[in-house]
Amino acid sequence: MTLRLYDTLTRAKRDFVPVDPARVTMYVCGPTVYNYAHIGNARPVVVFDVVFRLLRRLYGEEHVLYAANVTDVDDKINLKAAQEGVPIGVITDRYLTAYHADMAKLGALRPTFEPRATQTMDAIIAMIERLIAAGAAYAAQGHVLFNTQTYADYGKLSGRSLDDMIAGARVEVAPYKQHPADFVLWKPSKENEPVWDSPFGPGRPGWHIECSAMIEQALGLPIDIHGGGNDLIFPHHENEMAQGVCADGHGTIYANYWLHNGFLNMGAQKMSKSLGNVQLVHDLVREAPPEALRWALLSSHYRQPLAWTDDVIAQAKSALDTLYGALNRAGDVEATAAEPSEAFLDALMDDLNTPKANAELFALAKRLETGSPAERALAKGQLLASGPLLGFLQGVPQAWFHGGADADLTARVDALIADRIAARAAKDWARADAIRGELTALNIEVMDSADGATWKLKEPAA
Repeated sequence: MTLRLYDTLTRAKRDFVPVDPARVTMYVCGPTVYNYAHIGNARPVVVFDVVFRLLRRLYGEEHVLYAANVTDVDDKINLKAAQEGVPIGVITDRYLTAYHADMAKLGALRPTFEPRATQTMDAIIAMIERLIAAGAAYAAQGHVLFNTQTYADYGKLSGRSLDDMIAGARVEVAPYKQHPADFVLWKPSKENEPVWDSPFGPGRPGWHIECSAMIEQALGLPIDIHGGGNDLIFPHHENEMAQGVCADGHGTIYANYWLHNGFLNMGAQKMSKSLGNVQLVHDLVREAPPEALRWALLSSHYRQPLAWTDDVIAQAKSALDTLYGALNRAGDVEATAAEPSEAFLDALMDDLNTPKANAELFALAKRLETGSPAERALAKGQLLASGPLLGFLQGVPQAWFHGGADADLTARVDALIADRIAARAAKDWARADAIRGELTALNIEVMDSADGATWKLKEPAA
């Protein structure tokens, strides 16, 4: 069973072969910390968290190094800091803390490294110096720019010609550029903006050079996997690859595999502030079970667009109800396997086919409900081993159904259900019905089965 991944650069699925199986490296572009992350920002976090989990299973946890950067110097950060009259560090620390908390609720493991641009400035400056020395960059009017004419493969990642890239992007027209496509590596800081000293003059780095320097410092070049959203292919990743290859002459390799996830849209619309349809993870994790949000983010193949709707979240909750329900009803079944099912692994190894993997979870749940004793024991073990590879089914089944019920409510409901069981045993149907009415008033749904009664907190009425 071989892991196959779709490589954006070659536009084909390829067998994954790391440079060094004892040191597998992955880098994913992380947050720019000036506000709370929206649900579109969370899609690559969750997708590449699954890649991270899968690689750790294949090569061992200690042999997989995952870096996700933090952009903590940026025009939007500068604007926010100026509006609040505080240093940029106040803004970035606040929103990075919130980001960590929100992504943890979605079940994302913390990366091995989280390099920050402001803490990588020496490496950024050193890389720019090497690009200048190699003739791939030039200084002009306080700026340093990458010379795209020196890199013959510029445009190869995005599959566009240089003319198409210029026409399709908002390219800054500046008299100091030798070519319209040349991009900034270093620029003068404006008044009241953060500034660092450098051999090119005081200023701050461009966006693209930050990632290349952080990758080199955290992981070394070339890396095995570079990931991010489709929106980053051009110009960000195109420019990253160009400067990373040219800085030290790594041949034509900067990353061996480029993985990109599809867009997340709000139904049929693109998410945007102008449309007023931005949904923040910070809010969503208080309105819906975080595990259901994670399921929704993985409900379509990672390379395909994902339409984010209330129905998608409702379907995710229902799916997890089914799986946790099967586990809850099989509390007395002793699991006999500690490995995921072969069909489940086959799906994930085929370019992270999460819809197919999710279907296998349902198949295991069905066998757990209807199979022979031996089949149920095997299915339970495989279900419990498979789910965590996707970040699912790691909680106590009853806790899933009890949702946001606090300790007092839980105790009250358990007592009412015990009273109802006693009333039914005594054939006091009026009392049993009255208790069910009390439970309904508490927004509790009782689920009777041959194994007894369980309950869950119902969704509030819309």
